[in-house]
Amino acid sequence: MSQHELPSLPYDYDALEPHISEQVVTWHHDTHHQSYVDGLNSAEETLAGNRETGDHASTAGALGDVTHNGCGHYLHTMFWEHMSPDGGGEPSGALADRIAADFGSYENWRAEFEVAAGAASGWALLVYDPVAKQLRNVAVDNHDEGALWGSHPILALDVWEHSYYYDYGPDRGSFVDAFFEVVDWDPIAANYDDVVSLFE
Repeated sequence: MSQHELPSLPYDYDALEPHISEQVVTWHHDTHHQSYVDGLNSAEETLAGNRETGDHASTAGALGDVTHNGCGHYLHTMFWEHMSPDGGGEPSGALADRIAADFGSYENWRAEFEVAAGAASGWALLVYDPVAKQLRNVAVDNHDEGALWGSHPILALDVWEHSYYYDYGPDRGSFVDAFFEVVDWDPIAANYDDVVSLFE
């Protein structure tokens, strides 16, 4: 059974300043994200042990831990990749065209996404829904509550309090604005291209 590992940041810890501080990135990556990696590994070890012994007394809890920690690990990995010190601006190309087609305009999409970010107790996600064949904004609580089955995250924004409280206090909206100053549309567009190639 493979062990999951905390991925290295694709930039220095202070690279997103002044929008996101070095302290927040350090705590968020090294402590919070690491805890989900550790929790996922621990839960998978429990399940493997239970399969070997046939004793499933702890299996239900471990299954829930896989979902919670796995989603936490995977979404955090995307979150780090979706920011860059050279980020900002708006998407271009096929992703920009699809956002305009599915939401009416980039401005409409962003306004709706910001509502999702304000409503969520966890994550605001831009996902591709392969059943309806369209992009959707989703407000996800924790890491795994409120997700749309079958959809594929294209863009992930962490709105847990540990993402912003040190820098912005209770003003989550200012943190969301700051995210858009560092958002890196290149990997997000690549995610979109990869997913669409599978379903359209």
